[in-house]
Amino acid sequence: MLSKWSDKKEAAIILRKKGNSIRNIEARLNIPRSTLSGWFKGIYLTKKQKAILDRRWREGFLRARRKAALWHNDQKQKRLEVAEWQAREIISNSDIANPNLIEIAFAMLYLGEGFKGDYTGMANSDPAILHSFVSFLIKNCHVPINKIKCSLYLRADQKAVSLKKFWSQTLNLPIENFKYANIDQRTLKSKTRDSYKGVCSISCGNVAIQRRLVNIGRIFCEKISKRP
Repeated sequence: MLSKWSDKKEAAIILRKKGNSIRNIEARLNIPRSTLSGWFKGIYLTKKQKAILDRRWREGFLRARRKAALWHNDQKQKRLEVAEWQAREIISNSDIANPNLIEIAFAMLYLGEGFKGDYTGMANSDPAILHSFVSFLIKNCHVPINKIKCSLYLRADQKAVSLKKFWSQTLNLPIENFKYANIDQRTLKSKTRDSYKGVCSISCGNVAIQRRLVNIGRIFCEKISKRP
């Protein structure tokens, strides 16, 4: 019994003998791969033809990988945009001028990132986090600017003078507030990425702020865990 693709068999064999891949012939003639494999059993390609097919396969594989990477990057960007939109919606529907809400927000931040010793302070490499914390200390806790002390923890290839200026400008604090710069000598043999500005430590001597924030954070956690 003749196959319904029998009228294309001769054309398929000619293409195969010319060194075309089974995938290519399948696409061009719309013949199932299983049928083509049966037709091509007695056809042997030369080393040159095999090398060409191998090269084309590799090129096609690389194109597919690049295309997949672009697709995944596009999808990731869309997910990031959705996440940012959701975050902005939550913030826009929240009364961020409410002092209680601000206290709770910074209490939770402090519970995770703040110092737990006999003073109030926080260290981080994220300028946005530290800038908001400084703003909280000044505006909500009424800490005088000159009472906020700063130290830097840098890698061996970073320049203390320039990074003191960076953090001073970023946090809107006088350069005089930056007393110390600690250099990690263990990083001598590795290069620091340009976006990393070291870790900045901010502290003030008012331990009452720390105690209040820690207690607010813990009580809030308890309330959250016990809610129905």
